[in-house]
Amino acid sequence: MPERIADAVALLTGTRTVRCPYPGCRVSVRYCHVTPGEAQRLTGLATDHTRP
Repeated sequence: MPERIADAVALLTGTRTVRCPYPGCRVSVRYCHVTPGEAQRLTGLATDHTRP
């Protein structure tokens, strides 16, 4: 729950948070003021479990 509150506050400041959709995984990436291509790359980092 505290993570969701922090995500809501970040959204109000213009920051996006991408969380891994896998149950139990706590990986998240926060970003703001990036290009669409960089946003896509960061989303891939947050959701790709093949990377060490």
